[in-house]
Amino acid sequence: MSGLFLLSARQMARISPFFPLAHGVPRVDDRRVVSGIVYVIKNGLQWKDAPKGYGPHKTLYNRFIRWSRLGVFDRIFAALAGEGPKPEQIMIDSTHLKAHRTAASLLKKGFFPVVSDARKVG
Repeated sequence: MSGLFLLSARQMARISPFFPLAHGVPRVDDRRVVSGIVYVIKNGLQWKDAPKGYGPHKTLYNRFIRWSRLGVFDRIFAALAGEGPKPEQIMIDSTHLKAHRTAASLLKKGFFPVVSDARKVG
């Protein structure tokens, strides 16, 4: 697990009260799984591209979906945000853009003119 992002014991102690109780089969290491979820989201990866040190990508995905639907992450964020002082200013960064997965093929199909003035070889 060296080189992988892991939440500290202190960080886990702050968020673990928000985790739902395990029913039936005991859950695998919450610290490893939650750290894997944070790593995937922070780096914009697909679940299947998560490093093997975090465990099976299906476990990361299933836990994220299940806990998102239960509102676990919403409660964690609300509690952590409510602990600090009220901010004097709130800024919104709108530089994040999403493109549809087919947008990359538009240049190949000729929907946009060639950016360069250089002549095409061919």
